[in-house]
Amino acid sequence: MSNNTGLLPFNGHRIQGRSSESFIDAHDVISRLNLKGNEVFMDAGCGDGHAAMIAYDMLDDEATIYALDIYEPSIQDIKEDLKEKGITNVIPLQSDITEHIALEDDTVDMCLMINLFHGFVANDKCKENVTDTSSKVDEAITELKRIIKPGGKIAIMDFKKMKARHGPPFEARSSPKEIEEMFVKNGLKMVQLDNEVGEDLEQGCKSHYLVVFEK
Repeated sequence: MSNNTGLLPFNGHRIQGRSSESFIDAHDVISRLNLKGNEVFMDAGCGDGHAAMIAYDMLDDEATIYALDIYEPSIQDIKEDLKEKGITNVIPLQSDITEHIALEDDTVDMCLMINLFHGFVANDKCKENVTDTSSKVDEAITELKRIIKPGGKIAIMDFKKMKARHGPPFEARSSPKEIEEMFVKNGLKMVQLDNEVGEDLEQGCKSHYLVVFEK
């Protein structure tokens, strides 16, 4: 199948010209994770590092925050900003989640992914080679599971599976039940589901859900 289905833009980061910061309240999202404050926290697919910096403001000085993205210019920008501000407990990492994250096993207490997981789903549906049975979804979950501590958690915030004006096309979206099946298959269990996150839609509901899995 050729990659011309229009599931996602090439870079996977921008959704119809809007960045997540413009319509996602990262403070509200992180507050729903019931963190103690001293965790090792990861903003996976951090983009410009907005959620990572919100976490920095919310967590204690003892916390360690990883800002992870595949896009090298974003990581360089974050590094320069952190150096200018003298912040040492926010650590930028350039890694491909589906290949290898540059961390040891059992390192992270909480990994948050905002508006990222549907990109793995879309990638699996847009494969050039239909004989390729590898799954970016499974590869991403396996690698995230590796770096999460026993009892650690992976939080997925993504667009609800519905047709809406903004966000990825319907075909790239997954329901919480579909997400749960992907994670359970890889040995994690769902421990939290929140359907009231994101922005208000004209359909009378919120745009996103937040689902949390435990190792």
